[in-house]
Amino acid sequence: MLIINGKIFTMTGKPVDCGYIRTEGKVITEVGTMSSLDKRQKGEEVLDVDGAWVLPGLIEAHAHIGISEEKWGAIGDDCNELTNPVTPALRAIDAVNAMDPAFHDAIKAGITSVMTGPGSSNVVGGQFVFMKTQGRCVDNMAILNPAAMKAALGENPKTTYGEQGNCPATRMGEAALLRRTLLEAVQYQKDKERGRLDREDFEKEPWMPVLQRVIPMKVHAHRADDILTAIRIAKEFNIDITIDHGTEAHLIVDEVKASGFPVIVGTDLTSRSKLEVQNMNFKTNKILAEAGVLIAVTTDHPVALIQYLPLCAGLAVKEGLPMEEGLKAITINPAKICRVEQRVGSLEAGKDADIAIFTGNPMGVFTKTLYTIIDGEIIYNGMKDEENSEFVPGGSRKDAQKTAAGENE
Repeated sequence: MLIINGKIFTMTGKPVDCGYIRTEGKVITEVGTMSSLDKRQKGEEVLDVDGAWVLPGLIEAHAHIGISEEKWGAIGDDCNELTNPVTPALRAIDAVNAMDPAFHDAIKAGITSVMTGPGSSNVVGGQFVFMKTQGRCVDNMAILNPAAMKAALGENPKTTYGEQGNCPATRMGEAALLRRTLLEAVQYQKDKERGRLDREDFEKEPWMPVLQRVIPMKVHAHRADDILTAIRIAKEFNIDITIDHGTEAHLIVDEVKASGFPVIVGTDLTSRSKLEVQNMNFKTNKILAEAGVLIAVTTDHPVALIQYLPLCAGLAVKEGLPMEEGLKAITINPAKICRVEQRVGSLEAGKDADIAIFTGNPMGVFTKTLYTIIDGEIIYNGMKDEENSEFVPGGSRKDAQKTAAGENE
């Protein structure tokens, strides 16, 4: 495919006012100015976008898409295993339904990849997966699995289990459970390295990539004290974390900056439904970014609907986040935070051909998605009337055409 005459935002440098992108198979092979385009190659599909904004496919860094399914209520909700506050062996990939209609909504918004996983009712919730939004088989959609280990501090675990008369009933209990779990994992790692194990422990093995700092612990933390507890425990065990939500991170910005850990901010597009989110403000993004903290914006789907991810970034820009940082917060920054920047998040040769094309700035309310391209294939064509589009959940247009012809029955 050859995309021409676009205003190209590579996310690695200044925008190219009139540029082109060439793809081959599933990857980007060239990005440049129209004046440097030598010739069109035989047989390549040419897409003239006539001045439209061309960005890397947008990225949602924290969601529960496919696990908290839309339309199905409790039957489709596999987000929290409420039988035990510590469940590290759970794997998001075993619960994601690629047919969740929210994937279609994400694609229509130009979102091409997501980090999805367990909720925050447990102190340790299990493993996240980073995946594309297009496909039917989650195994094939996954880019990184496992991608993170979920942990949670604050109101959710203590209310879930404290009301049952179980631990944790306090924030002290949450921290103690997390410490004990990590301490046992560290001892298991030492025993394994010294050849002292008779067999692998199903509950301890998921911690190995965390302790080896291959993947981060993804910590749900809203209130300032919970954020500081997350940082404290991470330093104690020499592990990497991401601070997810970080509602009051702007109140302790110096400590967050000193920690070196990134913050996935949001969702701020919701009500102040809990005490720990009373200081929720889109200005959090600006304050953290100005201090040099690496940030991404999240919808926490389905807390806010995933298609509003660019709108959330736009509202952060409205409150002072620079425009370029707003775009980075939904492209290259989440790619870095999720440790997949070698594949997605920017428009560069060798990266996945995940591309979103808009009528203008995607953070604008009236901007429309023209095309969503995943792995070099046009998955969504906004130029067509939606009622006549051939999209089926989890399938490409080619799949849809086959289905319509009865070839997949």
